[in-house]
Amino acid sequence: MIFGRVAGTVISREKADKLTGARYRLIEKCDQKGTELNDFLVALDMVNSSENDVVLLAQGSSCSWTDITKNKAVDAIIVGIVDLIDEKGKLTYKR
Repeated sequence: MIFGRVAGTVISREKADKLTGARYRLIEKCDQKGTELNDFLVALDMVNSSENDVVLLAQGSSCSWTDITKNKAVDAIIVGIVDLIDEKGKLTYKR
C-alpha cells in the first residue's frame, strides 16, 4: 500500500480500459504524516474520494484483482480513505 493525497481529477475523453463512469484522480504520494513528496500518479478512484483526502493506493498487478478492474489496463487504484494513522502509539495523521 502507498499513501497519497488527492491533488485533482484527471478527465479523459477516450479510454482504452472501457471503464464506464470511471473517475481518475491525480495523486501526490505522501508520507505517514500526510506530507507531500512531489511524486505524482493517476489512480482509478474506487472509494469516491475528495480533493485533499489522504488515501491508500494499490499499484501494479494487484489492481486487476477487483471485479471492476479485472482484465483492464489499470496500474493504480484508490482502495481507502485514511481517517488516522497511529505510528508506534503516536498519532501522526488525523483527517
